[in-house]
Amino acid sequence: MFGESGCGKTTLLKLIKKEIAPYGELKGSIIYNNKPIDELPDKLSACEIGFVGQNPDGQIVTDKVWHELAFGLENMGESTNNIRRRVGEMASYFGIQNWYHRSTDSLSGGQKQLLNLASVMAMQPKLLLLDEPTSQLDPIAAADFIATLQKLNREFGLTILLVEHRLEEVFPIADKVIAMDSGKILACGSPVEVAKLLQKSKLSLSLPTAVRIWYGLGSKDVPPMTVRQGKDFLEKHYSQCAGRSVAVDKYSGAETVLEAKNVYFRYEKNLPDVLKNFNIAVTKGEIFSILGGNGTGKTTALNVLSGLDKPYKGSSNVFGKKISKYKGNSLYRNMVAMLPQNPIAVFVQSTVKEDFYELLKAMDVPKDSAEKKVNEVTEIFNIEHLLNKHPYDLSGGEQQKAALAKLMLTEPKIILLDEPTKGLDAFYKESFAHILRKIKDKGVTSIIVTHDVEFAAEVSDRCGLFFDGQIIALDTPNEFFCNNSFYTTAASRISRELFKNAVLCSQVIQLCSNEAGEECP
Repeated sequence: MFGESGCGKTTLLKLIKKEIAPYGELKGSIIYNNKPIDELPDKLSACEIGFVGQNPDGQIVTDKVWHELAFGLENMGESTNNIRRRVGEMASYFGIQNWYHRSTDSLSGGQKQLLNLASVMAMQPKLLLLDEPTSQLDPIAAADFIATLQKLNREFGLTILLVEHRLEEVFPIADKVIAMDSGKILACGSPVEVAKLLQKSKLSLSLPTAVRIWYGLGSKDVPPMTVRQGKDFLEKHYSQCAGRSVAVDKYSGAETVLEAKNVYFRYEKNLPDVLKNFNIAVTKGEIFSILGGNGTGKTTALNVLSGLDKPYKGSSNVFGKKISKYKGNSLYRNMVAMLPQNPIAVFVQSTVKEDFYELLKAMDVPKDSAEKKVNEVTEIFNIEHLLNKHPYDLSGGEQQKAALAKLMLTEPKIILLDEPTKGLDAFYKESFAHILRKIKDKGVTSIIVTHDVEFAAEVSDRCGLFFDGQIIALDTPNEFFCNNSFYTTAASRISRELFKNAVLCSQVIQLCSNEAGEECP
């Protein structure tokens, strides 16, 4: 199931799981096994309908991995022998043995999400509800998670209802796809049927790359769904275009505005280093994306660059001045702003509008100027309808939009963004990319930590791969993604045997459409 942020996907999932159903007026009925949801016995509902949410941390309630696996079973009054057997079975099935005794707060995002799934599966559900489970996972962990779901469906006969914005891998394997718009079902059917129905809809932007290439080339064949089918489609119809390439220019920045030199950081004296000889130099107006696996230190790097964490060795400079030399809040006044991974953390008031005005008041912005700023930013981000809502009442994608808007009210020269496209639909990602380019033209520098390789390829001037506490590879998007096997775009996987340096859907379409073999700009 997919659709624009705020169209009702999460609300629908929560209504099916009565324990977390939102408060409000409900018309109609939701039937599970011929019984209305609200009439199901509590124990049956808790055991048979499993739910894995958007935020891995939001579902973990205990301090140890094995406690978490046993928690639901203990609450259901299962015997000790039965709990031990089920926990051991699930730990073995999901490959959790090696971190079975670890603290839950020491796990990476991917491990936490896998633990959430294993904890739910220990209850032996018949229906599994998942709300954007891969939104905080790196491409490799996300692929593994989806493969695990497919295995559960195949081996257990488990019914899975999945809400997702990243459709590249889940769309082709679905038995049925639902496209939602403004609380209604826009299309429902097999992947091929839905792909054909949505050809003229803005929701088509969310579909897999192979489908969007098919759209762009106006083919009448059955639309390809997977990377392999996309390759076959190009080889069948466009083999005569082989050898064409996208022109690639080396990035040449001007003034360096943010840099880290030989930085080392650890959270406690006796713990291993998270950052090891970390170096980075970002220039004025650059959009710089950092990619890498969960738990490699990307967020820590942002915290150091923003001055939130202090390295024990090395230094970080902003506009040629050491961060430690900025006194008081001077670093954060029209200078540096950071969006954390959890956007709800930036809100402190009961409505989004109050939050915006509270921030501008703290920055000593006059009332008439504050109103103008709020109006401008809400128009840019298209969030006028969210202003009078409580931040906790917003969907994940809406929270992300509102948090980004609040960030831009400070008019920073440098913005640090930790997973800014998490929870955003493809249509809004296009708008956000436009916003980044617009502020880039004004000289604003953006450093983005992301798992969204498609977005990084679209907006970045340079991309870096983070591994073992440092950036180990750095290049322009075309060079970067064309030389990777896993951290790369679907467009690159589909076209790399025919074309050179194509990493975007639009580039593949253009190379296929060129009458001559000239390079694409």
